[in-house]
Amino acid sequence: MAETPLDIPRTWVEFADPADSGQRFRCDLTWLTSRWTCIFGSGCEGIYADRPDDGCCTLGAHFSDDDDLARVAAVVEELGPDEWQLMPDRKNPAKISHWTELEDDARKTKVVDGACIFLNRPGFPAGAGCALHQHGVLTGHPPHTQKPDVCWQLPIRRTFRTVEQTDDTSYLEVSIGEYDRRGWGPGGHDLDWYCSGNPDAHVGAEPVYRSNRAELVELMGKPAYDELVVRCEAHLAAVKALRTPASRRLLPLFVHPATVEADNPTLRKGH
Repeated sequence: MAETPLDIPRTWVEFADPADSGQRFRCDLTWLTSRWTCIFGSGCEGIYADRPDDGCCTLGAHFSDDDDLARVAAVVEELGPDEWQLMPDRKNPAKISHWTELEDDARKTKVVDGACIFLNRPGFPAGAGCALHQHGVLTGHPPHTQKPDVCWQLPIRRTFRTVEQTDDTSYLEVSIGEYDRRGWGPGGHDLDWYCSGNPDAHVGAEPVYRSNRAELVELMGKPAYDELVVRCEAHLAAVKALRTPASRRLLPLFVHPATVEADNPTLRKGH
């Protein structure tokens, strides 16, 4: 199926952060109520056509700060060779220089044989996929507590902006939206395949705000997430009312177009 264009109409909602009077959330309801889900191993074609088994792990992951690096380092100390296919040194695998590298003075996970060092390849007994993610599942820890920030947040994107008002006051605007191709920088337009706007990945059993609850709570805090849920539920109620022949033209404003297309059995059958 064709990927959704980047500049689609979207419905946004704003509300004050219940836990911080100095900031407001700006949330993309069109994205957060979409039925996107990760389809790694179930139809994901990888961001590069010549590496379809990598998903989005080809380039490695940059760390957001020292805390992010330290958290992952602690998980690395727990990994064994039965979990981590590319463990660099069984005597001292947790040594940071063994599994990270510098790129333009920024530290990131090392790329080995064309993809992230933590990516277990097809055929590995523990299964293909991120060793950190799999370790979290195995030990009962939420995967977002085991992986680099950029990995567990994708394809949700959080950005910050200081809004200056005409009365000389200001507030911090925290936007929660879709990590589309542009989130990768200029190179995002060169990716051979990408999931967030692709109908093939809009087949989740639940909308994003439910399926990615743990990640959103981490990004927003529980009080703000609860406020988001109220608005998402109201949005979905409005969408239900719009699902009539007379109102169908308005659906792409309220529903992510990739979800609309994924819901069309005629189009999916043709695909």
